[in-house]
Amino acid sequence: MNQRADLTFKHNRNAGRHGWLRLTPAYSVKLVADILGGLAAGQTVIDPFSGTGTTAVVAAEQGHDCDAFDINPFLIWLAETKARTYTAEERTGLSEAARRIAAAVTDARGSDPWVPPIAAIERWWSAGRLETLAAIHAGIVQEGCPHVADLLKVAFCRLMIDSSNAAFNHQSMSFKPASSGSTVRDHKTMVRDFIAESDRIASDVAAPMAGRARFLLSDSRRLEAARHRAYTALITSPPYPNRMSYVRELRPYMYWLGYFSDRHAPGELDWQAIGGTWGAATSRVVNWQPAGVFERSHPIHRTVNRIARRSELLANYVHKYFEDMAGHFDALVPTLAGGARVFYVVGNSKFYDVIVPVEELYADLLRRAGLREIAIHTIRKRNSKKELFEFVVSARRHELARRRVLGAGAAARNSGKGFCPGR
Repeated sequence: MNQRADLTFKHNRNAGRHGWLRLTPAYSVKLVADILGGLAAGQTVIDPFSGTGTTAVVAAEQGHDCDAFDINPFLIWLAETKARTYTAEERTGLSEAARRIAAAVTDARGSDPWVPPIAAIERWWSAGRLETLAAIHAGIVQEGCPHVADLLKVAFCRLMIDSSNAAFNHQSMSFKPASSGSTVRDHKTMVRDFIAESDRIASDVAAPMAGRARFLLSDSRRLEAARHRAYTALITSPPYPNRMSYVRELRPYMYWLGYFSDRHAPGELDWQAIGGTWGAATSRVVNWQPAGVFERSHPIHRTVNRIARRSELLANYVHKYFEDMAGHFDALVPTLAGGARVFYVVGNSKFYDVIVPVEELYADLLRRAGLREIAIHTIRKRNSKKELFEFVVSARRHELARRRVLGAGAAARNSGKGFCPGR
């Protein structure tokens, strides 16, 4: 079993819309396509942990309909922008607007434009690069066409992160030494790169979407907007219980685009998310008390008790994660059509010398929720730690469930093959 980079975010880098912004936890376009390839045409798909929208965009590209949910408003915006069909006028307008903004940037520099309230912002960008970014951002704000403005923001986000000193190559984010190069050369390079990124994005969105993707801001433990649907397939990758903050890499984007306005906002959002660990999320987990979701004989207690010998905080974190996921399954199952297939891409975790058998606990949660034909497929080794792997945990809802809501025609569409890990 090897690491299979083709099943990770690395595979998405040159996959058009899917490669726009790097987010390490994002999973592979190929993996979603392989799963969908084993299902019949015309699926109604749900992704309750949408992230960057990989499942929904692939589903729409293949002609399926998909409803995708996420608790992060920035990710909802990004996914909507990725999944949209753009007119020829909008694509041309993007390239023209990028050049118009670039031409005006030199005049805007030095005029003290707005910059986001990121703590120690000088660690992120040198003064010259920050001035250029602020001038480009000011130009984008003036764009009159909303769809063109969205695409310009994607180009800006790519430029913003590529020109930063941040290194996202491990869980504890670090900063490279500030650039000591020429401010003039940096400015010219950044302006040129902004135009090039915009042109690339215009090319990426040339093909229309065959299906429909809808994105909804929602807690995956609620899924209110899904209650009156009957989904025939679920493909998702929830946050893993590994204490990696999913808001960490998103902070610069969210500050620049106005989703965060103060230093407390990231921690508040991470506290709302399942598995969040940033700022207030960690401090509140210390005092968290279990709600008694799992009976005392349940295997989760054996795992968290072993972790608690080294850290009560981490034991609480793991326990809360699985109670939250139990709440998610309670909200999800009523939305599934009879015979619906579900696929959860998950990774196991290790705290000290304790392996958290995430795949087995997910299988148990699916079983407790009343799903059948539960299977666990190991798909890749995750990193240098020999015990850590990634899995697809799959299951099926009983054929008779929600038959009156689903209807015979939609039920017939749900007769596809199962996931084949060797595809």
